[in-house]
Amino acid sequence: MSEKKLPFSEELVREIAAVYGTPFHLYDEKGISDNVKRLQKAFSWSSDFHEYFAVKATPNPWIMKSLKKLGVGADCSSMAELILAETVGITGEEIVFSSNDTPDEEFLKAHELGAIINLDDISNLDDMERLHLVPKRICFRYNPGPDLARGNAIIGTPQEAKYGMTREQLLKCVAWAKNKGIGYIGIHTMVISAELELPGLLGTISMMFDLANEIRNTHGVTVSFIDFGGGIGIPYRPEQEPVDLEGLGEGAKKLFEEKMRGFENTRICFECGRMITGPYGYLVTKAIHYKNIYRDYIGVDACMADLMRPGIYGAYHHVSVLGKGNLPKNKIYDVVGSLCENSDKFAIQRELPEIEMGDLIIIHDTGAHGHSMGYNYNGRLRHQEIMVHEDGTVQQIRRNETLHDLFATLTYPELHENVDKLEK
Repeated sequence: MSEKKLPFSEELVREIAAVYGTPFHLYDEKGISDNVKRLQKAFSWSSDFHEYFAVKATPNPWIMKSLKKLGVGADCSSMAELILAETVGITGEEIVFSSNDTPDEEFLKAHELGAIINLDDISNLDDMERLHLVPKRICFRYNPGPDLARGNAIIGTPQEAKYGMTREQLLKCVAWAKNKGIGYIGIHTMVISAELELPGLLGTISMMFDLANEIRNTHGVTVSFIDFGGGIGIPYRPEQEPVDLEGLGEGAKKLFEEKMRGFENTRICFECGRMITGPYGYLVTKAIHYKNIYRDYIGVDACMADLMRPGIYGAYHHVSVLGKGNLPKNKIYDVVGSLCENSDKFAIQRELPEIEMGDLIIIHDTGAHGHSMGYNYNGRLRHQEIMVHEDGTVQQIRRNETLHDLFATLTYPELHENVDKLEK
């Protein structure tokens, strides 16, 4: 198996570990920036192409601010994500607010910010009426159900998914919006995730172009906005190839020329998160324990609080040992964390070089859905995020969580007193 490479020198990673301690998520700003520019270039044939970063992937304002400089907006799904977007200066049509089971206060905040409000269900029209909201910009989320036979392990088949509305419901929503005099009406879908093959991605684009034409033919509405969702995958395994973004852009252009006459002013967009930051984040952790029973185990100072994907999805993340990339992989380990859960494993029966205590272990492709999915079971604390900027400077963009943070919502004074004693 080939080895994944780091964009940083071994010396830099060791220096960061010495200064800040382990574990930490480490982000490559240049890699993220170059990747966004490549996506934008692939769709530069469009008069109005836009990427809305899926904030849930890496909800850190420093990363969002960096992306904003490249003209990237924000795909938000909660109050916290809306506040993050507002804080870094992303407002108006630079926000798509897509949520489900949405509290009133989140609709009101999205409306206050002038966001494109993407309604998940036809019943949300009742919410709009009850709240006396007539959004300036509105969008409707499409679930094609059995009309789209393929699905994947993350989302499942469309008819199993809780997201979106049927075609008939969506057409009724468009009629409602037209009757309300809303001049900016969009359509959205999200039916695949972590897709590496062009047919699936282009199939989604073709489906949405057909839906746009049906809306124009039946309601006389030329949609202002077509959102293909995210779905572009990344090569978690070394032998996998990344998505051919240039091929995706060219394929989308051909479909647009074939199907979309009269839609030249319609914004087309993605709301990728995983593809934008995923390959450019790394969880750096340290080997602190060795155990040999029926298997050989390497215990590290990170755990599922820092990266849940392997434990909940069985997801593969490549693991390498800093400074030992050229050594033979002559040992087989389970690389594990400290939680009282047997699923707290980053790698299972993985061929690796011999690991010594104190070795720095790199878990690759954690730049999306890594830190953001962390939790505090067993009272384990989530760890810091560090960015290497394009100019080579290093910045801690999130500090380590503390026991004070963990216990902040507990109304038990003696507990806080004991934490104070511990930290003295």
